[in-house]
Amino acid sequence: MIKMIAIDLDGTLLNEENQVSKENLEAIKYAQTHGIEVVIATGRAHFDVQEIFKHTNIKPWIIAANGATIYQPNGERFHAQSINKQVALDILSWLEEEAFYYEVFSDHAIVTPQNGRELLTIEMDRAASANPELSVNELKRALEKQYSQFGFSFIESYTDLLDTDMGFYNILAFSFDEAKLSKGWAKFEGTQDLTIVKSAKHNFELEHKNASKGIALNILANKLKVNIDETAAVGDSFNDLSMLKIAGKSAAMGNAQQEIKDCCHEVTLSNKENGVAHFIYSLTKEVKK
Repeated sequence: MIKMIAIDLDGTLLNEENQVSKENLEAIKYAQTHGIEVVIATGRAHFDVQEIFKHTNIKPWIIAANGATIYQPNGERFHAQSINKQVALDILSWLEEEAFYYEVFSDHAIVTPQNGRELLTIEMDRAASANPELSVNELKRALEKQYSQFGFSFIESYTDLLDTDMGFYNILAFSFDEAKLSKGWAKFEGTQDLTIVKSAKHNFELEHKNASKGIALNILANKLKVNIDETAAVGDSFNDLSMLKIAGKSAAMGNAQQEIKDCCHEVTLSNKENGVAHFIYSLTKEVKK
């Protein structure tokens, strides 16, 4: 019997309008009333998740920043694993030298450079000019999705953070330049104290080596005295793999890439078709038609 389910947000629980559908909300409430602990497991910041659920009367456990933090339903932090400050500053220094847009997930804000959005607009125009077949609307939607997060705080440079005591939980780098992304991945892949993952086509994300959705799911299962075999997980992207691989029951979204689908026990419907709701009801053998 499944006692806990971890649900990714972007491309999974959220539809293409970056909203949680009525059907998915009803399914989450259904799961909770049937004794299943619902956990939102996302690369987003915990306060962003809280904003999304603010008017729903749903207060789930939150695995945030790709597993670097875990927050209780009452909003209190239960667990955190930050990147060493000097390591984080060195990363940000390199990203600025290479003209990357970046986001730093901290305790109370998503810190990002003041000129970051201008950099991405320039990259988008260059990408469109270099490849006329490229869908500009698709690129614009990617930006809208990135900017839709709650809690941005703008800085002039990473040097503004030299004297801060904030936690550096997740660093996201975003670019429309594939060569630049590949250079960034090569720069940080294999770094001893870091984990690097992709959560979308145009980014890579860095966390402490002991931070992942899978590690956090295991920590939370132990906290709630739930056997890992009694957990379920659903997601669509590569930053979900760590939890999809250890959960007792895993589902890839219909919109996930084939590599993600191949790692899961089953494939549910897409995020356009309320795939999360379909998976939840299937877990209780009461799939709604």
